Amino acid sequence: MKPRPWIMLGTLATTIAAAVTGTDTFDSAQPGSPPTGWTCGVTGSGTPKWTIEADASAPTSPNVLKQSGSGTFPWCVRNGVAITDGFAEVRFKPVAGREDQAGGIVWRWKDRDNYYIARANALEGNVSLYHTEGGRRMTIKYVDAPVAAQRWHTLRVEFAAQHIKVLLDGKSYIDIDDGHISGAGSVGVWTKADSVTVFDDFSYGGT
Repeated sequence: MKPRPWIMLGTLATTIAAAVTGTDTFDSAQPGSPPTGWTCGVTGSGTPKWTIEADASAPTSPNVLKQSGSGTFPWCVRNGVAITDGFAEVRFKPVAGREDQAGGIVWRWKDRDNYYIARANALEGNVSLYHTEGGRRMTIKYVDAPVAAQRWHTLRVEFAAQHIKVLLDGKSYIDIDDGHISGAGSVGVWTKADSVTVFDDFSYGGT
């Protein structure tokens, strides 16, 4: 039996409605304030400081999101976002840090202690993939990569079921299957230790 047109349209509308997309350039917020529509914190201990700041080098001027405090694993995630399969992408610049100069993306973020991370580190010169469960960060894979300090880079992660792909500046560095964390969760950005890192043009999409 041929499906009725309105049934097909209804199915399409449901699929479209289920999709989640968004972009944040941080340019509508007041410098010095925390980012609106985000929740920021830390896995472990410390005093991270996430603020909107003016930055003349911003890919989309005038503002960036800056982490200038310190903590075990500082993070900042979008409110009201739940994605199971999709992507997240951000521009980031490692500014300073004696212990680390890292910028990362989190996804399938359930709470402060349970999520995936893809990160690039200027001090180590690599891209890495982790899962954090029960507050413990565990390595899935490291790959050497050119991550220059004081320069803007684009970090992107694509995820569908157990498949994960991590790209830096348009090049794929990690392409792997991992099933540690499933189901929907939020997306956001991440740093480590004393990393001073700025972020811009955060985007995401998926279902």
